[in-house]
Amino acid sequence: MRYEELTGQVQAHADLPDRQTAERALRATLETLAERIPDGVADHLAAQLPGEAAESLRRAVAGHEASPQRRADARTHGEPFDLTTFAGRVAWRSRATEDTAVREATAVLEVLDAAVSPELMTKVGHVLPPDIRELLPSTRAEEY
Repeated sequence: MRYEELTGQVQAHADLPDRQTAERALRATLETLAERIPDGVADHLAAQLPGEAAESLRRAVAGHEASPQRRADARTHGEPFDLTTFAGRVAWRSRATEDTAVREATAVLEVLDAAVSPELMTKVGHVLPPDIRELLPSTRAEEY
């Protein structure tokens, strides 16, 4: 899938006013997701996305290189935080309210679910805590 298709689908799913808002929502969600999931899963996700979207994941993974201990923890577990923190980080990055951030992140995850392999989205779902997992499409969230 091309980046323009990806952002266009995010725009449509989240009912956003323009492509720039969709890009902001996509970047904010991917960066926050990459902080929450193990680096290996983020790397696999980046490999299945267009370069512009993959860059958001890789930027967050690169940020884990600050200390050896943090890098080791992120590599295997991701940073532990809940839906409230997830929504706050997405909101801050996208310059939106937390309610809007949750709506936009849900749309991004729906689009990702269709854009990458089902096996990979299953891995993503398995490493997310139940409250963030609820943002996945209902058919995917019911698998857990």
